[in-house]
Amino acid sequence: MGIGIEKPLGVGGISSNITVDRNRYQKSFGNNLQTDTFERTGINRYTTESAIINMVKANPKIITILKEVNAPLSINMKELNHVLANHASDTKNIAKGITEHLPFSLQNKVDTKALLDAAYLHDVGKVLIPANILNKAGRLDERETEIMHKHSELGYELLKSTDIDKKTLHLIRNHHQNAKKTGYPFVDNSFNADLNLQILSLADKYSALTEKRAYKEPLGAKQALTIIYKDVQEGKLHPFVFKALVNYASEKATAAV
Repeated sequence: MGIGIEKPLGVGGISSNITVDRNRYQKSFGNNLQTDTFERTGINRYTTESAIINMVKANPKIITILKEVNAPLSINMKELNHVLANHASDTKNIAKGITEHLPFSLQNKVDTKALLDAAYLHDVGKVLIPANILNKAGRLDERETEIMHKHSELGYELLKSTDIDKKTLHLIRNHHQNAKKTGYPFVDNSFNADLNLQILSLADKYSALTEKRAYKEPLGAKQALTIIYKDVQEGKLHPFVFKALVNYASEKATAAV
């Protein structure tokens, strides 16, 4: 049972032992934090509470970014762990599936490690976004949207102090950008939404559309693909990347039946 794309429709979220004074941004990390002993060499080593704290300490720009949008510095490991176990893992699987359904000539252009690492870590910056914004049941207002849009840049700044390679960092920072440069954060004219970035952006969007969130019910695969097809029409997404997602989603649907 395949998934057909008909005529496109016009369819045009933290608390821990860290406390921060909202006005002065004074960090109090406490003295009893234990070093995590699991996943010291795997990618999960970047997502532990001690790792996040060390990243914040290592990069003053993180505080500057939060100040610019008048957001408090707080770390919510519960929210991050939920993202990693659900949306991030789903995005990683979808990115892998899209890659496997590309023409062979394009598969050779994918940096699989950078792509899959970025897919898993792309929303790590949400650990610094207030929970009341991440989990708001309704539409975000202008200020809340401005804060939410900082998550990709915050993720980049957090991980920049680690040994993650520049290509993975680039993907994390720009996973909400596209070939028309109409996404966020701001990029200049030299920016190129390459194949790896288009796969990550597409996987992220498809996962977000098809999962339940505080403000919406999950969409079916056909509905999500119809919405995403608009990005192809507007030149934001290469048709071959979209077709690979369609084939992956169709294969999953067939396997489910």
